[in-house]
Amino acid sequence: MIELAIVLAFVAYSVTVGLRARRAASRNLEEYFLAGRTLRGWRAGLSMAATQYAADTPLLVTGLVATAGVFALWRLWIYALAFLLMGYVLGRAWRHAGVITDAEVTEIRYSGRGVLALRALKAVYYGTVVNCVVMAMVLVAAARIAEIFLPWHAWLPAGLFEPVAALVRSVGAPLHSGVTGLDPWVATADNVISLTLIVGFTGLYSVTGGLRGVVATDVVQLVLMLGGTLVYAIYATVEAGGLGGLDDRLGALYGDEAGRALSFLPPPGEIWPAFAVVVGLQWFYQVNSDGTGYLAQRTMGCRTDRDAVQAGVVFTVVQVLVRSLLWLPIAVALLVIYPHAGGQLPPPAAAADRELLFVTGMRDLLPAVPRGVMLTAMLAALASTIDTHLSWGASYWSNDLYGRLVCRAWLKREPGPREQVLVARLATVLVLVLSLAVMTRLDSIQQAWKLSLLCGAGMGAVLVLRWLWERVNLWSEVGAIVTSLVAAPVLLLAVEADWLRLALMALVTTLAVVVAALWAPATDPDTRRAFFVRVRPPGFWTATAREVGLDDPRAPVRELGRGLAKVAGTAIVVFALLVAITRLVLPGP
Repeated sequence: MIELAIVLAFVAYSVTVGLRARRAASRNLEEYFLAGRTLRGWRAGLSMAATQYAADTPLLVTGLVATAGVFALWRLWIYALAFLLMGYVLGRAWRHAGVITDAEVTEIRYSGRGVLALRALKAVYYGTVVNCVVMAMVLVAAARIAEIFLPWHAWLPAGLFEPVAALVRSVGAPLHSGVTGLDPWVATADNVISLTLIVGFTGLYSVTGGLRGVVATDVVQLVLMLGGTLVYAIYATVEAGGLGGLDDRLGALYGDEAGRALSFLPPPGEIWPAFAVVVGLQWFYQVNSDGTGYLAQRTMGCRTDRDAVQAGVVFTVVQVLVRSLLWLPIAVALLVIYPHAGGQLPPPAAAADRELLFVTGMRDLLPAVPRGVMLTAMLAALASTIDTHLSWGASYWSNDLYGRLVCRAWLKREPGPREQVLVARLATVLVLVLSLAVMTRLDSIQQAWKLSLLCGAGMGAVLVLRWLWERVNLWSEVGAIVTSLVAAPVLLLAVEADWLRLALMALVTTLAVVVAALWAPATDPDTRRAFFVRVRPPGFWTATAREVGLDDPRAPVRELGRGLAKVAGTAIVVFALLVAITRLVLPGP
């Protein structure tokens, strides 16, 4: 019950913050979704980090280290390049665009009859399809945590619990991992109650307080997550025999495979092009390579350009360096405490079981108070991700679909500010229901994550190039979308290697973008010039800069060069610290 008391205290704080921000959030969409553009850089960066901390990510990391070694985590770490690109190169452009959602950029960047249709399509794709898949992955992790720590069948009277159990039996969709050994329908009913309460309270403060409420709770949630994970890391390494010599104990259990588990480089026999593709392409060819989504939302909500840069750097350091240094000792310690049979590292097929051991270790290794802190930290990680995705998804429905498409285009009227906020709150509920439906179809978090990477790979190039290259036009984005929709199922069926799928997807979609930019109808010159004057993007805008009378038409190119140099320098420092500190703690057997 100590754990439950700590959780309830966190719930009370989050709901209170949301209610306090309700009045300011209700004024208009800019106040609701961008906090009135008043965010300080460090708060925006910590909010981004809290969102991506996510309840599913430590489970994913545990499964990756167990089945593929530390080397596999480069698939997560390499996103530092995208985060820094967003801060140093594109942060100012996002702020100056003056939009509420990234889909809205479509209408200020392009011209042509299909612009509104593309904006609506992106609103549906990002706000519903991508958003719901990501939330579903998080909810799968939530169910695994709740199944172990929240036994409602033992806490609730039969008169309250049995109707829920009867309902889930009638629906016929089991939702459990089997780790507790309970009857499947009892475990499913426990999870249904837990998820209902979790998403209910998260929805309450995110719906009422908008981005202000979300960011205010995110900062506290991140402190809880980092503190709880540090406590878990200490107990796990002590149980495994202490941090000193942990790598040798791993070697005693797994022999030569222990070195592979702790290596930052590909294992012997690994195809080096596979590593090059992952490191060189994955960060760029992804669905939010330019910050599109909730990262851009935080950036656009910053007070100044300096705050936008600060947000990207703070986010990168916490996301890649700090949290990895806490998760890695836990993942290695769990391999020692719960060794895989046969003296070998678990195969990829065992990813789901190894992911679950992160939660099992919390139950088995932590005393009551530390366990309550860690459970609260995991629920905070879950809440910080759900609240962001609810707010982000609702922004498309209220601003792009209802406000722009339904009211202005179809009904020929201007929607009221409070009317749009009401639609945003209703849309939040819709997104949540759809996410719960998707989660019942997911098995392994790792499996869903890899699938989402492939589907998003088609949009990476065009999302960045639309800011950096004046020739990119409406048909470049359409070509990237159509090509990726056709190529994704073909590659899934015809190509087995993940790295080769990614490389081929990147190749065909980039060709589609470039061909469309060079041969399809160009953006109207007035639209292109207006965009340049409004946003002042870096990159290859020499002709446009000359047309608007800029004193130095090559200035955007030099600005891009300076930004990329800062990206590279900061990334090198972050990666060097990550490898060096890890090697000091875990030098290898």
